[in-house]
Amino acid sequence: QVQLVESGGGSVQAGGSLRLSCAASGRSFSRPTMGWFRQAPGKEREFVSAISWSGGSTRYGDSVKGRFTISRDNPKNTVYLQMNSLKPEDTAVYYCAAAPRWTAVTTVYDYWGQGTQVTVSS
Repeated sequence: QVQLVESGGGSVQAGGSLRLSCAASGRSFSRPTMGWFRQAPGKEREFVSAISWSGGSTRYGDSVKGRFTISRDNPKNTVYLQMNSLKPEDTAVYYCAAAPRWTAVTTVYDYWGQGTQVTVSS
């Protein structure tokens, strides 16, 4: 069974921090690339960040550069997204996903979690 389960979402005031976790099981964590996406109401799903299998390569969306940090712990089959200096526009459902190659393209990711809500109030 393939599963990606996100946790760590919640409500925070602007300027605050949250750390999201994504626990993977089955074949999903064998994917070389793990990514985070987000979707706000009425908007398309947006790329947030990706990390390679070794952790040596990372990529961030322009809107989160310098504020978010992605990391992974392969022995624990877990990917993290540390979110600092949060803004109200970061409010969205955040999804963890896995891809068979290095990419930021949503459609290449073939395993997805159910999402966790992040709400940032001003």
